[in-house]
Amino acid sequence: MKIVSESLTMVGTAFGLVAALAWNEAIKKLIEQFIPKGKGVLSLFLYAILVTLAAVIITTRLGRIKERIGE
Repeated sequence: MKIVSESLTMVGTAFGLVAALAWNEAIKKLIEQFIPKGKGVLSLFLYAILVTLAAVIITTRLGRIKERIGE
């Protein structure tokens, strides 16, 4: 039973990675629309900052939800 549980966890993680990569591309294209092409490094740093902030906020909120449900 543990093997099935771990396999399901790995499959879920793989789908999460695929979704993250899709969002990565979508967000990069969105930023490219607002920042001129000549500002490549600036746009990469802006993208990194925005993604980091989103990750911190989402992780924090998920942690609070997990505490509320008692896991």
